[in-house]
Amino acid sequence: MGARMAEAAVAAAVVLPLGLGVSAPRSYAMEPTPGPTGTFGPDCSELPESGEGSAAAMAEQKVADAAEGSRQLAQLSSALTKARLDNTLNQSDDITLFAPTNHAFNSLSETQRDSLLNDPEQLKKVLTYHVVDDSITPSQLPNGSFKTLEGSELTTSGSGTSYKVNDSANIVCGNITTANATVYFIDALLTPPA
Repeated sequence: MGARMAEAAVAAAVVLPLGLGVSAPRSYAMEPTPGPTGTFGPDCSELPESGEGSAAAMAEQKVADAAEGSRQLAQLSSALTKARLDNTLNQSDDITLFAPTNHAFNSLSETQRDSLLNDPEQLKKVLTYHVVDDSITPSQLPNGSFKTLEGSELTTSGSGTSYKVNDSANIVCGNITTANATVYFIDALLTPPA
């Protein structure tokens, strides 16, 4: 008799919540994860809190000037000047720059880097491949395809705060706004298709 009472109590306990409107958990289709707001990425911590090179200072400057003031983009800034693209980028509106960091330039061999920097035509081609004539938001990064100023397409993929460009370069600090551009720091130099 004691076992039957225990079974009845368990059955009542199971029926009671169902009778009160408690139901089994439902499963829902996953909504796409919205892109991050503000700056994101592991290297954003290297931006100064204030002053030259900070996100606040970059927001007040045109994109090539902002790159010049950024410690992380010193080699890019020098390359933009050498290719005579600094004024072009500063005079453009609502562009996106996938900005190779010093690490990206340093990952080339010395011979590759010298060859690129001493070939103005190739340098211009490579650098304009990093620029899109549109403002790209983080919500466009998960499965993006964008035409560059060089004329070829580049792609972006990923989710959350982890994104890649052309499946090869990581966005290490993204969604930095300047007076005329959105900037995504990347850890590799992109090569336009042959």
